[in-house]
Amino acid sequence: MSDQARIDLDGQGFEAEVFEGTEGERAVDISNLRANTGLVTYDPGFGNTGAVKSDITFINGEEAILRHRGYSIEELSEHSTFIETSYLLIYGELPTAEQLEGFRNNITRHTLLREDMKPFFDAFPPDAHPMAILSAATSALSTFYQDHYDPNDPHDVEVSTYRLMAKLPTVAAFAYKRGIGQPYIYPRNDLDYVENFLHMLFAVPAEPYDLDPDVVTALRTLLILHADHEQNCSASTVRLVASSQSNMFAAISAGIGALWGPLHGGANQRVVEMLEEMRDSEESTERFIERAKDKDDPFRLSGFGHRVYKNYDPRAAIIKNKANQVIHKLTGDDPLFEIAAKLEETVLSDDYFIERRLYPNVDFYSGLVYRAMGIPVKMFPVLFALGRLPGWIAQFREMNIDPDKRIGRPRQIYTGPPLRSYVPVDQRA
Repeated sequence: MSDQARIDLDGQGFEAEVFEGTEGERAVDISNLRANTGLVTYDPGFGNTGAVKSDITFINGEEAILRHRGYSIEELSEHSTFIETSYLLIYGELPTAEQLEGFRNNITRHTLLREDMKPFFDAFPPDAHPMAILSAATSALSTFYQDHYDPNDPHDVEVSTYRLMAKLPTVAAFAYKRGIGQPYIYPRNDLDYVENFLHMLFAVPAEPYDLDPDVVTALRTLLILHADHEQNCSASTVRLVASSQSNMFAAISAGIGALWGPLHGGANQRVVEMLEEMRDSEESTERFIERAKDKDDPFRLSGFGHRVYKNYDPRAAIIKNKANQVIHKLTGDDPLFEIAAKLEETVLSDDYFIERRLYPNVDFYSGLVYRAMGIPVKMFPVLFALGRLPGWIAQFREMNIDPDKRIGRPRQIYTGPPLRSYVPVDQRA
């Protein structure tokens, strides 16, 4: 017999089942709370609300644990490839060699964009933010593939999975080329996923582009580290849009829009801008830290603390090692990296931040790695989106076959005026 939780109010009782996940997380099922009591819960930001049962990603923020389908992020980032990790997230198991090759081939054969989509990019102003182009182009892709976007047809979902995984790197590279006025570079099917993206991003028709294996490895690691992160803002957005039975292109486009915000995918841009401010200032690192502690000072340290992690973000530890290798190889001594390292060392020895459990998160070093690669700040959230894509697809597919799925429709607590009568305009004071 399962445990029961009980709510008593005004002499009326409500009993709710308490159930447990595979990692010991306990939840109270309040799905019938309003029907039985007239009550709803109030939970701004949904920090205490479990809206889904999911077997994709597990996070324990207190112990700094991140696992995909049971595999630790440390093992995946060290041993796996981005395509293999994507397969794991989407299908639930690590692929056999044959399955991996088939998945890779199905993605590779869809990397080209239709030629009649190229004017779509030309219609944007040169200074358009690439996240705006990425979101718009992802939605626009659905108009070219109306034959295979029924969310209730397993074959259509499969084809949409291949098309999105294949075409979004091409869209992202075209958005970048549009912004810098260079010719669009077509994908190359002889390159792997990460190599192909870097080629489309940095190659020019006038000369060959030589791939740096250390850059390829670093970007592959960053994409894996961003591949999924449970029910974050953008993943929840994908699920909410998909709950209306919208197609996968529309749901992913909405997820891109959610990721764009500076509190989500745009956070690593804020870190770089903060480090640049510190570099260009006459104030010391210690002075900036003191300012961050002052509640009356608008300055805050970006890249520290996390909504879920109350310990050192496991992804940040992995990125820091990669950052040290790649930055020193590509740029030598980077003043921003030196400031970041000193800032981290100082913060982690300061009781103010230790008591508040403000440790470096995934955004603290990732922007510095992108910067060393020559990727402009505006493209940072685009790289985040490409990494997060397989996670969004996995969330979409899981929600779509969930027997408990319902269209998303949160309740509210109305705080406006009560009923009042309409007053004609000539009688209003």
